[in-house]
Amino acid sequence: MTTNPAERLVDLLDLEQIEVNIFRGRSPQESLQRVFGGQVAGQALVAAARTTDGDRPVHSLHAYFLRPGRPGVPIVYQVERVRDGRSFTTRRVTAVQQGRTIFNLTASFHQPEQGSFEHQLPPARKVPDPESLPTVTDEIREHLGALPEQLERMARRQPFDIRYVDRLRWTAEEVKDAEPRSAVWMRAVGPLGDDPVVHTCALTYASDMTLLDAVRIPVEPLWGPRSFDIASLDHAMWFHRPFRADEWFLYDQESPIATGGRGLARGRIYDLEGRLLVSVVQEGLFRAL
Repeated sequence: MTTNPAERLVDLLDLEQIEVNIFRGRSPQESLQRVFGGQVAGQALVAAARTTDGDRPVHSLHAYFLRPGRPGVPIVYQVERVRDGRSFTTRRVTAVQQGRTIFNLTASFHQPEQGSFEHQLPPARKVPDPESLPTVTDEIREHLGALPEQLERMARRQPFDIRYVDRLRWTAEEVKDAEPRSAVWMRAVGPLGDDPVVHTCALTYASDMTLLDAVRIPVEPLWGPRSFDIASLDHAMWFHRPFRADEWFLYDQESPIATGGRGLARGRIYDLEGRLLVSVVQEGLFRAL
């Protein structure tokens, strides 16, 4: 069994086909209370892609997290072939664990074509290069002196190198009056191979890792004891250009509103040249502990 986190991610996304349109994914036994939402979304997208002819990349997905998944228990993905058109293919995926639906996803795939025009707004701000920034684990070690044992284990299993553009805030005073914005550089910690589906699904996995940070930033430090139980409610992504998830990408995130126990966050993912690759929107549930 591999110990490389990037290889483990590729293995995690390699579903077992158990029947026509039915796939089974592993769910590692973790210390978390629930299965990581990015894992379920990434695996569901793999299941959807496995039922297409492979020449149409995914251009959008819309998903709902319905119930928390249980770590260590396999997840079955049932794919409905909704439509196979001349230019677009649509798939609906239901994730089932122990007889209960925990997640559903609709994904649309588009035959690549040459557009008659193209435009893009530039990134909202200029940020430092990723190589000039400390890793998140280095920032935590610098503040705490050493990683707590649980965080050390998590860091060794982490498939993505994450580097916050703004240094982490550790106190209520630092958080006060902070804008609900966050940006991180990310890339897989090792090569992911050359299958575009793996890179798309790996980035889908990563897209759920830090997005709700933007909601929390004005309220509490991102690391340390939490004041809220946080759960992803829904997740939408639009894929604009090809990319590799094992190359640096900037995830620029903001929260336009938080109210009624829910916070909305949106993110834009850019490559090193500032080209917009992916747009993301997610709503999360925030309940005081």
